[in-house]
Amino acid sequence: MSANTISINSQMSHFDSHDSVWLFGYGSIIFKADFPFLERRPAHINGWARRFWQGSHDHRGTVEAPGRVVTLVPQEGAVCAGMAYLITPEVFAHLDHREKNGYLRLVTEIHFGEAEKAEGLIYIASEENTAFAGPASELDIARQIARAAGPSGRNSEYLLLLAQALRELGSDDAHVFEIEKHLLQLEREAAAR
Repeated sequence: MSANTISINSQMSHFDSHDSVWLFGYGSIIFKADFPFLERRPAHINGWARRFWQGSHDHRGTVEAPGRVVTLVPQEGAVCAGMAYLITPEVFAHLDHREKNGYLRLVTEIHFGEAEKAEGLIYIASEENTAFAGPASELDIARQIARAAGPSGRNSEYLLLLAQALRELGSDDAHVFEIEKHLLQLEREAAAR
């Protein structure tokens, strides 16, 4: 599958008759909502784990030196914390462009606290897209992130802002925080040279 998913996502009609839809953000959408929304609430989804396994050729890296950003992978028993935004369908075109590098729209159940839930929308980059970077050790991921930058800024900024946003949500994400720890150590070592 091509990394550019705009045309595929524009064909999704599941929410066409809705006046508003919940969007679940688990990466940069948590800390960078560059779209209009009606409401914003902490939320989580079940059965998915956040991983820095998606290559970024268009935002936090380049084709020659891709960065790494998060996607979700299925994992039994996992709970992924994030931020949900109530949006109108008019926002889809903007989101499809923002998430065009391999992310597909999927329908998911979004949970607000213990009892409340709603059907919503999520963007996930699977291993079928050509930008998928795949698994690597947290140290190797940190090394790649430390070197990468793109039109949206340094890849390290993305990681650090995501880690900060997860702490503010009270979410303990061992994968993200381990990469952050390695990145900060790499930056200290580079500064000492």
